[in-house]
Amino acid sequence: MEGKVIGAGPYRATKLWNETIKLFRGGMPLRRHWAHFRYHDWSFTGAEAVDYMHELLRRNDNFGPEVTRYQTLQLLRKFLKAHVIEDIKGRHGTEDFEDSGHLYRFPTMSPLKSFPTRPPMRDCSDLPRLIRWDDYEELPQRENIAPLKSAVLTSDLWNKRHSVAIGDVHECKLIRRKEITPKEVDNIWKSMTVAHLQRTLGLKSMDGVLNTTHVNGKHIVHNVFKVNKTGIVVLENKAEDMPYWVVSAMKCLANWPNGNETRQPVYPGFERDVLKTVGDYFQRLKDPLLTFQLYEVFVNILSLLQQPEVATEALQVSTLLLPPPNRRRLQLLLRLMARVSHNPHLPPLNDAIATRTLMVQMFSPCVLGSVDEMDLDELLATKLVTFMMEHHTTIFQVPSKLRRQVEEHLSHLKRVQIKYAGSDTDFSASPAFCKQIRKVECEEQKVIGTQTPLQELLEGLIADRELPAKDKRKRLKQFQRLYPEVYRSRFPTEESKAAVMPEKPPKAKPSLMFFNVLKLQPFQRSWSFRT
Repeated sequence: MEGKVIGAGPYRATKLWNETIKLFRGGMPLRRHWAHFRYHDWSFTGAEAVDYMHELLRRNDNFGPEVTRYQTLQLLRKFLKAHVIEDIKGRHGTEDFEDSGHLYRFPTMSPLKSFPTRPPMRDCSDLPRLIRWDDYEELPQRENIAPLKSAVLTSDLWNKRHSVAIGDVHECKLIRRKEITPKEVDNIWKSMTVAHLQRTLGLKSMDGVLNTTHVNGKHIVHNVFKVNKTGIVVLENKAEDMPYWVVSAMKCLANWPNGNETRQPVYPGFERDVLKTVGDYFQRLKDPLLTFQLYEVFVNILSLLQQPEVATEALQVSTLLLPPPNRRRLQLLLRLMARVSHNPHLPPLNDAIATRTLMVQMFSPCVLGSVDEMDLDELLATKLVTFMMEHHTTIFQVPSKLRRQVEEHLSHLKRVQIKYAGSDTDFSASPAFCKQIRKVECEEQKVIGTQTPLQELLEGLIADRELPAKDKRKRLKQFQRLYPEVYRSRFPTEESKAAVMPEKPPKAKPSLMFFNVLKLQPFQRSWSFRT
């Protein structure tokens, strides 16, 4: 009866809709009923349907015990319009579902929603590419540091010690990045924020969850930096802000009984009229505060509510994507709801339900909603708004990790870079996103990336014709001692080494005449030492 938990992923709202229909059709008790002078088999009354569905939703982990009977009735009315159920005469669509003894039945085929056919956003190609070292300008020639080579090589002792380790110092120039434009900063915030949100949700792709063409990097930057001391967004265009009378009414309720700044006369039921004024304003808004475009994002966050820290971080990132006027209204509304719900001095605002439940039911439809009226808006909005109201002090904080990453990236772009002459590195071709590789491939690339410069150094040493043969043999031996594997791969056999290794000149042998001269002849006594 509880059903399976629908995790985060594309089209989660549609999956929840289909799952609820399957549970209802598979578990709703059906029996024979008498109506209109005849028996109707495999039918159920409206009251029985509400009882069963209410209990089903309350026990389902996708919805929870906060679901009310009225919300259940609203869902069954949607089921009737979508022809998930029909009345006993086969009518649906225009009829209104009744919580009474009116009979209903299931049609032969129950329509399940098909998933939208949207072209996949492969590799987030619609996201702006992160700016790399792709737009440089060279410093004047006076900053050319080529003399570094001659200055270093003047020291023969330094050359003998370090030439094998680092090779010759090539000519290089300092490259300065052009000034980063505000538009480029907006694109960086957009790319990195969407990527951070994707990691937080644990998704491989945002396809089916967020169409990033609807994300405005300028809104993100505004929401991060243009706030007051309490973290509330400050709008540049005052015409986009809420009317003054709405703000005054909200302050009055939030600070009750000390919030009546206008000094209006207080009468019995005054606080209820103030709440109605605020509720009428938000209920008349054309779009929900979380916008239709971000509906799937926030529905996916619902799957993370069992992990409050992860859900809070996901809300911190996703609310940055809101237009600044929406974010400001949402901040003030949630703060009002939290204060009213926990204010012991405020009289009951409704005789039938508690103040906290009243606030959630009244404002949830203003916060989350979809374009499609057949979705589970009321149920999902109630669960999400309840969590947001309880954590309103933290969900509007900018994630410190995201902010640090963006600042480090911008700082990196502003640094001066050294570019060596002859380098074929094309920074403009750097991809915005890296493709994940296996650990084995990573180790292989690590080895290759380390050995390649050493191999080039060895080849340069071999090809150097100006280096005396004696010094070349000495450096090759030193290279063999320091990097035996690279040396062995270049000279696997003695023949390969002999082909490029300068041979020592043979020592000159003394001539035969020289040996003949030195050859001792037999001693012949030609005269006597005696007199």
